[in-house]
Amino acid sequence: MAETVWNTDSGEAVYRSRDPVRNLRLRVHLQRITSSHYLHYQPAAQRGKDIDLATFRPQPTASGHRPDEDEEEEVLIGWQEKLFSQFEVDLYQNEAACQSPLDHQYRQEILKLEDSGGRKNRRIFTYTDSDRYTNLEEHCQKMTTAASELPSFLVDRMANVRRRRPDRRGTEGSILKSRIVTWEPSEEFIRNNHVINTPLQTMYIMADLGPYGKLGYKKYEHVLCTLKVDSNGVITVKPDFTGLKGPYRIESEGEKQELWRYTIDNVSSRARPEEEERERRVFKDLYSRHKEYLSSLVGTDFEMTAPGALRLFVNGEVVSAQGYEYDNLYVHFFVELPATNWSTPAFQQLSGTTQTCATKSLGMNKVAYFSYPFTFEVSFLHENESADALPEWPVLYCEVLSLDFWQRYRVEGYGAVVLPATPGSHTLTVSTWRPMELGTMAELRRFFIGGSLELEDLSYVRIPGTFKEEGAKSWPVRHGSEASMVPGI
Repeated sequence: MAETVWNTDSGEAVYRSRDPVRNLRLRVHLQRITSSHYLHYQPAAQRGKDIDLATFRPQPTASGHRPDEDEEEEVLIGWQEKLFSQFEVDLYQNEAACQSPLDHQYRQEILKLEDSGGRKNRRIFTYTDSDRYTNLEEHCQKMTTAASELPSFLVDRMANVRRRRPDRRGTEGSILKSRIVTWEPSEEFIRNNHVINTPLQTMYIMADLGPYGKLGYKKYEHVLCTLKVDSNGVITVKPDFTGLKGPYRIESEGEKQELWRYTIDNVSSRARPEEEERERRVFKDLYSRHKEYLSSLVGTDFEMTAPGALRLFVNGEVVSAQGYEYDNLYVHFFVELPATNWSTPAFQQLSGTTQTCATKSLGMNKVAYFSYPFTFEVSFLHENESADALPEWPVLYCEVLSLDFWQRYRVEGYGAVVLPATPGSHTLTVSTWRPMELGTMAELRRFFIGGSLELEDLSYVRIPGTFKEEGAKSWPVRHGSEASMVPGI
C-alpha cells in the first residue's frame, strides 16, 4: 500500500462530555515502517514520489525473521487504565525497588500478570495520574519545541502548579481559617491561592520504540497521546484523535533511525436507545426539580407587571453634603409623583431622613458623609401606547438642615432633581438654595434662636405644576451649597 498523507497537526483538541469519563475507550495502533536512514539516502528525484510502504518491510536477517508482533501492535485502552512497560516490569519485580504503597500494588499486579501468562501489551503502555512520571512531566513542561529552551520566571512558576484538588485538611487548614492575613506565605500557599486551581486528571499513552530485543530503556520512550480531564467534563487530547486525518509519524533518534506510524481512535461505545431515553428522563426530572427549587426561592409574593404598565425601581444612596454654613447636618428627602397615572403600593414610603452627621474638612470645604441608602418602587399605567403617553417623571426633593447646640434645627438649603429616565447607575449632584433675610439682625436671630425663613410647601423648591406667574413674590436666595446622591434604577 502507498501512504501519501501524514497528519502533522500535533496540537491539542478540547472536547466536553456529560458522560462519565470512565466510559472513554481508545484504540491505539502502532506500526514500524522502515529505518529512516534509508529514506534519507533516497535520490532527490524520488523523495517527492509516493512511497510504497510494503517495499520497506524489514527483511529477514541471518538470525531469522523478526516476530510480526514486534512490528505492529494495537491495544484498547480505557481511562486511567494501567498498562505496564517492560521497564516497569523489570523494576517492580525487584521488591527492594518498591518504596511507596503504589509501588507495592504495581508489584502485586505484575506478579499476577506473570502467573496468568504475561502482559498482553509489548510496546504500548500508559502512565496514569498517580504515577511519578505524571508529576515530573507536569513540572518540566516545555512551551516550545526547542531543545535548549530556557523557561521564563512565569513559565517556571506556572509549571510547578499541580492542578489537583487542594488538600486543606490538617494543621494548614486550621491556620488558614484562623489567620486572615498571612505575612510570610510559603511557595505552596502562593500556588494554591494565587492560581485558578481546577481539579485535573492526566493520563499519558506511551510507546517503547527501542530496537528489537532492547525494550525497557527510558531513552526509547515516546509520548503518543496526552489526555487531561477536569471536573467540568472538559477533555483535552494532544494530539487529536486520528479520525480521517491520517496517521501520525515518529522518527526515532540514534544511530539506527526508524520510522513509526500510529493512530489514535475514539472507540467508546455509544449508548443504546433505551439508555439514552432513560438518561433524557433523568435529566428532565432533574431540570424540573431544579425549576421547582428556583421557584421556591422566588416565592409566591413575586408578581408580574400588568400589561401596559411601567414599574420603576429605585435603589439610591444619600452620599454626602458640602459647602454649608453650620455643622451637624442631616437631610430630609421625599419623592413627588406626577398627578396623572402614577401610583405606588400602599406599604411604600416615599420619604426619609438621614442620620445627623458631623462635617469633615476636605480642602477648603466641610463635607458631611451620610452613606444613607433608600429604596422605593412606583408604577405608571399607560392609557395609550403613543410616545407622548409619559408627560412627567417623578421628582426627588431634599431639604438639608443643621442641628445646633440646643437641639434646634436650621434650614440650610432646598433642592430638587428629576430622577433619571434610563436604567443603570447614576450620580446626581443637587444644588440647593434657601430664602434669606437681609441684615445683621436676621443672621443673629438665625444663630442664637434658630429661626429662619422656610418654605411652607416644599414643591416650590422648583417650579410647581400649580405655579401662576401673576402676583409672584421674589425673595433673596442663597446659592452655592450642594448634596450628592447616587440613585440606581
